[in-house]
Amino acid sequence: MELSPLDVALAAGLVFAAGLVSALFRLGLSKRLAVGALRTALQLGIAGAALELVFGMKHVILVLLLAAGMIFLAGREAIRRQAVRLSGVPGDTLLAMAVSSFVVAVIVTGVVVGAKPWWAPQFFIPLLGMILGNSLNGISLALDRFLTSCATRRREIEARLALGATAAEASRPFLRDAVRTGMTPIINAMAIVGLVSLPGMMTGQLLAGADPRDAVLYQIVVMYMLVAAVAIGSVLAVLLARRRVFTRDMALRQDLKAPREL
Repeated sequence: MELSPLDVALAAGLVFAAGLVSALFRLGLSKRLAVGALRTALQLGIAGAALELVFGMKHVILVLLLAAGMIFLAGREAIRRQAVRLSGVPGDTLLAMAVSSFVVAVIVTGVVVGAKPWWAPQFFIPLLGMILGNSLNGISLALDRFLTSCATRRREIEARLALGATAAEASRPFLRDAVRTGMTPIINAMAIVGLVSLPGMMTGQLLAGADPRDAVLYQIVVMYMLVAAVAIGSVLAVLLARRRVFTRDMALRQDLKAPREL
């Protein structure tokens, strides 16, 4: 069943209802809701036009350019969410995002789904988008937790270093805690999928008339794909950040400051 512009306009009435709630309780969110609704329509419209172009031409260069743009924007957002800013970390964050998302997307598209070629845009781009959305959340949470912990618990780390611990040993508890933090949202999502919520891909396939069994199998693949990407991305981002936190002499950098000190 196709949606018309009128149908979308009717759905916009739901945003208007949210605006009324904001006005009624004086939440001050009316402007943000309006801007968010407009950005949603504009950004998805641009994405749709780009996908239509890429799907129509089916050229590997266009697919890779679109993928690179998506990875860059996701990495930039992950960097923006950090409370502790440290030189070198932004580039490492982008690298972790690119490696984890691209590798997992290629494996799932080319091996699991068996698309020919592996970069087939109707498979590769949507799967990469789902990976980036979840990796963005996981990597930003893990990285923020690690950098904040190292900054706020500087004395504890320095005490371990003074007792002969290496940089890896002194920061290991914080690394573990950070990766756990980054992976918690996707693990929680796996615990309730199919019981409390129906994920977006499965819902979309069902609305498009796909067989429920096929929709379920694809969604299982997607969930496994997401947890792998988040795990790899979170670990890689934190490991790369650890190299930036310590100097070559295995001392904490002096410009590593807790958020309240910035």
